[in-house]
Amino acid sequence: MKTIMLVCAAGMSTSLMVSKMKKAAEAKNMEADIFAISASEFDDTLASKEVNVVLLGPQVKFMLKQFAPKLADKNIPIDAINMQYYGMMNGEKVLEQALHLIEG
Repeated sequence: MKTIMLVCAAGMSTSLMVSKMKKAAEAKNMEADIFAISASEFDDTLASKEVNVVLLGPQVKFMLKQFAPKLADKNIPIDAINMQYYGMMNGEKVLEQALHLIEG
């Protein structure tokens, strides 16, 4: 079971990405807990839930430098979602990006 956390400004557009990613995971017969939170929920969610990877929506990718140190000691990879994949709402490609980060 992979746990993928998407972070965005308010959680609106990213919730559509979550549903596209869940469909892509189902198509691969993969168990995944994929969810979106707003940037303001980052610390609380990290404290209460184990995650395998964090992906930032394009609107909050500037927060990468702020969030990365909080994940370094937990060995949780973090990256911004590829702009092109996000713009096209390509859940399969964003899922692949997340899995690639988890596998290192």
